[in-house]
Amino acid sequence: MSELVFLKLGGSLITDKTQPQTVRTDVLHRLAHEIASARLARPDLKLLLGHGSGSFGHVSASRYGTREGVRTTEQWRGYAETGRFAAELNRLVVDALWDAGIPALRVQPSASALCHDGELRTLAERPLVDGLEHGLVPVVHGDISLDEVRGGTIVSTEEIFTYLAPRLRPARVILVGEVEGVLTEDPATNAKGEVVRRITRFSLSELVPALGGSRGIDVTGGMITKVRQMLDLVESTPGLRGVHIVSGLMPGLLSSVLEDPDVIAGTRIVAA
Repeated sequence: MSELVFLKLGGSLITDKTQPQTVRTDVLHRLAHEIASARLARPDLKLLLGHGSGSFGHVSASRYGTREGVRTTEQWRGYAETGRFAAELNRLVVDALWDAGIPALRVQPSASALCHDGELRTLAERPLVDGLEHGLVPVVHGDISLDEVRGGTIVSTEEIFTYLAPRLRPARVILVGEVEGVLTEDPATNAKGEVVRRITRFSLSELVPALGGSRGIDVTGGMITKVRQMLDLVESTPGLRGVHIVSGLMPGLLSSVLEDPDVIAGTRIVAA
């Protein structure tokens, strides 16, 4: 039986979030080849791939406050600029996937996304479903979205995954970032933190003080927001084994995790 996996490449992993519009080309291309290797080893594997905006969309979004709302002429200009940079990074990611032999299908969230006061309410599923059905790898990304209350806003890849998961029913969600997983200390201030191997709703409260924000600019909330979103996702999606957070800086790890769901690495977020 085929297995559908939602896979996210973090923006801080594939870009340098401290330098505007800067791709970490070596990392991106290595990850693309690891994904290609896993698809060859697991012909039954279906992938929906997403990626963050990193130093592309986040910089403009932060400058114009796009997440909080879009009302003035200047803010609408910033909204369009943020979408432009997000699409530019998406093109580079898709190009890297094609270079590795992966039939990647660009699916631009802002073309159909509609939020209500920051909550994603509508997103076209048909392009994703048909792409998966015909052996393609649809690629979504953090993007701008119209909003019925705020005018416009930002939707993160995690929010897109959370919207799609109950509808497409993935077996696994894998988030690939810079660090080994969720750590007991904020890596920005303490390098001695240990990897938390398992997180449930009950254990989260003990971890909150240690979960800092993201390195560089992140308008979508940092690690604590992502963990809470993923807990909501696993609790609302039947058949989802869990969310696996791993490092993309360890060569070969991504292909191993894609090929073997039981690889011991990183952090797993599971329903209680």
